Amino acid sequence: MGSSAPEERPPHAVCMPYPAQGHVTPMFKLAKLLHARGFHVTFVNTEYNHRRLLQSQGAAALEATPGFRFASIPDGLPPSDADATQDIPALSYSTMTTCLPHLLRLLERLNSEAAAGGSCWAPVTCLLFDAVMSFGYDAAREIGVPAVALWTASCCGFMGYRNYRQLVDWGLVPFKDAADLADDANEGKLATVVRGVRGMCDGVQLRDFPNFIRTTDRDDIMFNFLMREAERFSLHDAVVVNSFDDLEGATLDAMRAILPPLFAVGPLLLLERRLVPAATPLARLGSSLWKVQGGLVEWLDARPARSVVYVNYGSITVMTNEQLLEFAWGLAGSGYAFVWNIRPDLLKGDAAVLPPEFTAAVEGRALLTTWCPQEAALRHPAVGVFLTHSGWNSTLESFCAGVPMLSWPFFAEQQTNCRYKRTEWGVGMEIGGKVRRDEVAAIITEAMDGDKGREMRRRAEEWKEKAVKAALPGGPAEANLDKLINEVLLAKWKGQGV
Repeated sequence: MGSSAPEERPPHAVCMPYPAQGHVTPMFKLAKLLHARGFHVTFVNTEYNHRRLLQSQGAAALEATPGFRFASIPDGLPPSDADATQDIPALSYSTMTTCLPHLLRLLERLNSEAAAGGSCWAPVTCLLFDAVMSFGYDAAREIGVPAVALWTASCCGFMGYRNYRQLVDWGLVPFKDAADLADDANEGKLATVVRGVRGMCDGVQLRDFPNFIRTTDRDDIMFNFLMREAERFSLHDAVVVNSFDDLEGATLDAMRAILPPLFAVGPLLLLERRLVPAATPLARLGSSLWKVQGGLVEWLDARPARSVVYVNYGSITVMTNEQLLEFAWGLAGSGYAFVWNIRPDLLKGDAAVLPPEFTAAVEGRALLTTWCPQEAALRHPAVGVFLTHSGWNSTLESFCAGVPMLSWPFFAEQQTNCRYKRTEWGVGMEIGGKVRRDEVAAIITEAMDGDKGREMRRRAEEWKEKAVKAALPGGPAEANLDKLINEVLLAKWKGQGV
C-alpha cells in the first residue's frame, strides 16, 4: 500500500475474538461489516488459531483484501499442532491471565507503524473484543480508545451468567453433592424452578442455566470465569449483541437496564450477506478454522424438499463412543436421508469411527462430512430439520433459514438456548442427555412428519420472516450498526484528523 496523508486515512478498528470457532465467526462478520462501512480492520487471532486459519483458507485469501489484515498474539498455552478446539478451561484461564501484555505490545506496534508514516493505516481508532476477553477493556483504556464488547452468544444465555452470583447468594450453587448433578427435567436438584431471576423466562429451572453451575466446587474455573466476565460488562463503552428485539426483546430490555449502551445488530449473517459486496475477496473469505469439504450442495440438490436431516454438533461438543453409536443407529432407524458432520475430534479421546454395518444400512441416503458449509446446508430447501448442540450461531442460522431444531445441548448456554427454543420460541424439541437410538429415531420422525413437527416448522417460518425484517435496509440491525459506528467507535476519532 502507498502512503496517505493523515487526514485521508480511514478509521482503524482492531477486532479480537475469543479463540474458539463459535466466537471467531460472529466477530469476523462484524469486522467485515466495519470494513464495508469504511474502516481499516486488524483482525487479531491467537497464534494457534491464526495457523489453523492459514491452513483452512490459504495465505493468499488472507492477504487479498486491502484494508483488512490479520495479526496474532500468544494464548499462553504450550505450543500445539493439533487441528481442534483447545481445552476450554485452560484456554479461558490463560487468556484472562496472560494475554493483556501481548495485546498491548501489538497495539503499540500498530500505532508506531501508523505514526512513522509511509502507511495508509491510521493509529488504532477503537478496540472491539469478545465479551469474554474483557482484558480488551483494560487495553483500550491504556491507549485511550473506545472499548466495545461483542457478546457472541444468546442474550438469554448472558442473563443466565449474570444471575450466577445470585444463585450463589441464594445457596443454590455450588451443589452440595455430585449426585445432585444428575439431569432429569422432572425430578432432582437440577429440576428446581428458580423464581425471581432477572431477565429470564418464567419457570426456568436450574438445568436451564448455562451449565457451569453444575459443580460442587465454588472455585470451579469456568463458573468463576463466566461470572467475572458477565459482571465486567458494566465497564465497557458499549455492548454489541448478535440478536434482535423481535426474538429476545424482554431479555434485551433487562440487559439495557443494567449495562452500558447496547446495540443489537443481529442477525449478523443476514446483515453481512446484504452489506458486504458479494464479488469481493473479503466476501468469499471464510472464518472456518477447519478445511471445508465440497460436494454438500450438489448432494442436497438431488433430494426432495424437506426430506433431509442435517446433523452438526458444532466445534466443541464431544461425546462417548456409546453416544455416537446411539445417534448413528437412531438416524439409520428413522429412515430419513441425512447429512452428518463428524469432526475428527468428536469422540472423547479417540477418533470417530462408525462400524461397517452402519455404513451399509444407510448406503445411498447418508452423506458423512468432517466439516461442511453450514449456512449453505440450512438454506437448502432439501433440509427439513436440524439436529444440533444448540450453539447460538447454529440457532440463528436455523432461524434465518426457517428450519426447526432438535437439541442435544452439550455445555455453556446451549442448555439455555434449548429451553427457549422449546418453550418460548416454539421451534425445538430436546433429546435427553442419555441418548437412546429409539428416542432419536422417534423424535426425528415427529419433527419431520408429525403434528409437533408441522407446528415447529410453522413457527420457524415466522421467525425467519422476523429475522429477515430485522436485517432489511434501514431496519433495526443496520440502524444500530450505524449508531454504534457514529456514536461510539468514531466518538474520539472525529475531528482529530488522523
